[in-house]
Amino acid sequence: MHTPDTFLKTTHQKVEQVLNAHYPDHIQHSEGSYSIDAGSSRVMIIVRPFTDTDTCIEFMATLVSGARINEDLLRYLLRKNAELHFGAFSLLFDDTICFTHSIAGINADENEIITSIHSVAVIADHYDDEIIQLAGGTRCNEEI
Repeated sequence: MHTPDTFLKTTHQKVEQVLNAHYPDHIQHSEGSYSIDAGSSRVMIIVRPFTDTDTCIEFMATLVSGARINEDLLRYLLRKNAELHFGAFSLLFDDTICFTHSIAGINADENEIITSIHSVAVIADHYDDEIIQLAGGTRCNEEI
């Protein structure tokens, strides 16, 4: 499958319009990659290819680095994944704990994009403290 460049460009433009209107302090890292600071987290917004008829908009917050990755923490994160309405916790290659949510992009509207940004930020802002209390580490935004 190959996502047409026109679909990616349309999704980039849509995301940029929403960010310009509602998050004027956002940072554009590269075409299709942005970040905003929200609460105690930084939310990355990334436009990605998906299928030959759609794109994907990924919203990711890095929460905690340096946590003790053990069975108790992993059980906690998996159980929280089952409880949350959307999105999921994950581990990066260096064991940084993240929270990510994705939506289909080509037909995403302003409300879906804003709701996704806000929801990921609120969840990250809440759970970074709980994760640090449970497994140590530091908030990722404190390293920036």
